[in-house]
Amino acid sequence: MYNCIYSDDDLAYFEYNRPKEKREYQHVTTVISVTNQKGGVGKTTTAVNLAYYIAKTGKKTLLIDFDPQGNATSGLDFDKQDLVLTMADVVMESATLDQVVLPTPYKNFFLAPSTPHLADVEVQLAQVEKRFSRLSRAIESSSAEYDIIIVDNPPSLSLLTVNGIVAAKYILLPVQAEFYAMEGLGQLLETMKLVRKGMNPTLELLGVLPTMMDTRTTLSGQVYEEIKKHFPGKVFNTVIPRNIRLAEAPSHGLPIGAYDKFSKGARSYKALAKEVLNRVNS
Repeated sequence: MYNCIYSDDDLAYFEYNRPKEKREYQHVTTVISVTNQKGGVGKTTTAVNLAYYIAKTGKKTLLIDFDPQGNATSGLDFDKQDLVLTMADVVMESATLDQVVLPTPYKNFFLAPSTPHLADVEVQLAQVEKRFSRLSRAIESSSAEYDIIIVDNPPSLSLLTVNGIVAAKYILLPVQAEFYAMEGLGQLLETMKLVRKGMNPTLELLGVLPTMMDTRTTLSGQVYEEIKKHFPGKVFNTVIPRNIRLAEAPSHGLPIGAYDKFSKGARSYKALAKEVLNRVNS
């Protein structure tokens, strides 16, 4: 992935492009950006299964696959070779978000798919105007009236990730319960501060989600306590366990709730969806 390097005038750019006044919407869409610059922390697993369980509550839910790896797309059994329009087209404004969105087999659950072509587009994105707000403007232009939009960002602090943060009301931060869990989070939090000061003053950290917890090990418990120290009051009560069924589900093109709804992983993501909705509605 290409890292987003902030120049000295980036803050000035943010300030210049800060919205002068909020548009009034009859329908309010809540955008949650699932973000961690580290890979392998359960980010896409969280995005897919959280979106699935929120949709199960009756909320019209869109999952935006904003990662060039396209794992959320393939994990929901969409063949990337068959896709005509993807998020790459949305970013370059050759298609609208509504034109890209596809229904999934699950009620109230929709997907905006991606392919590796999105990585090529990111190089072009660095040269265009309003490069930080392409996703935000695409969401604002949608007429679909989603209740919840979940954005699955790349595992990097790239231009795509910054777009995902700028577009969001909330950041959900999955953190793996392992020794290097905190490594690199400082840079991500600084990026959030920059975005909040500039283009998105209402941005909030919705919560920190401990993932891949193994209660049989002392290390997991120690890391969990360390996470709570670093993010007081922000750690979800729900934790995601290490669970073989969670690992198997994407290979079958299924969310965990459709693959094995009685598994520990399924029960955890169902509980997380309830906790997330309680937080955004409070």
